Amino acid sequence: MKNLLSIEELTGEQIQELLQLAHRLKSERGQHREQPLSGQTWALIFSKSSTRTRVSFEVGISELGGRPMFLSTRDIQLGRGEPIKDTARVLGRMIHGAVIRTYGQDEVVDFARYSKLPTINALTDQEHPCQILADLLTLEEKYGVGAWKDMKISFLGDVDNNMGRSWMWAAKHLGFTLALAGPAHALPKPETLAAINYDGIICTTDAAEAVRDCTVINTDTWISMGQEAEKGTKEQAFFPYQVNDEILKLAAPGHSVFHCLPAYRGYEITDEVLEAHAPIIFTEAENRLHAQKAVLYTLATSAR
Repeated sequence: MKNLLSIEELTGEQIQELLQLAHRLKSERGQHREQPLSGQTWALIFSKSSTRTRVSFEVGISELGGRPMFLSTRDIQLGRGEPIKDTARVLGRMIHGAVIRTYGQDEVVDFARYSKLPTINALTDQEHPCQILADLLTLEEKYGVGAWKDMKISFLGDVDNNMGRSWMWAAKHLGFTLALAGPAHALPKPETLAAINYDGIICTTDAAEAVRDCTVINTDTWISMGQEAEKGTKEQAFFPYQVNDEILKLAAPGHSVFHCLPAYRGYEITDEVLEAHAPIIFTEAENRLHAQKAVLYTLATSAR
């Protein structure tokens, strides 16, 4: 594995290997026997604001022996129109790896191509692979290693987004049932479903159908970064897909609610549900650190 650009490009075996390593690195935190990033500088190139992504990568790189260098696009020439391929060819001669949080998937792909550095997608409009790995790690901690294979997992709200697409690829690679529910205009495009080509994905406008007998219920903000102008119309369309106590009555016994945060209480999730499931939601946030350390470790050791 040379890069982490998407869940789409991984195999089921690679996902499971990353999760196994993440479990180990979490248990060994503060006592790591190896420092695979020792002597290395990794750039964090962010076009989008961040709390969990920035902190987890800076801490993770440091704990594996490396030095993180945060580069906001407001402060470097990318923000003034320099092509990503030119920035990549410069940084490729100076640093050892890059973590990129941006809008276009093509920017991450082009950076990896032209820099020839290990490159990690820390979020694009197309996919959010690091979050899915953290979610799967959290699921295994709660229900057991490999427990997803016997589960129905759901995602309510704006499911034609980076989280929805990443969950769909994970479902195909790992073989679990995934139910996506949202307004018709926010369901996955036919071409997306055709590319994934997996019968275990259910798309519906009926939130009850998606949640019924479901073990893990996911949601996310209805207003992704860059969509603020759509706030009023989106909220009206998405309220039937709110995760609340009433809809959760249909879920399987022992169910969990996941949210990748930040959460907008009273919109995609009620305050009562978030607080009831806060232990697992904030473990999910913590697990960004451990899942990403597994990615960093894998890329660093693969490059040797």
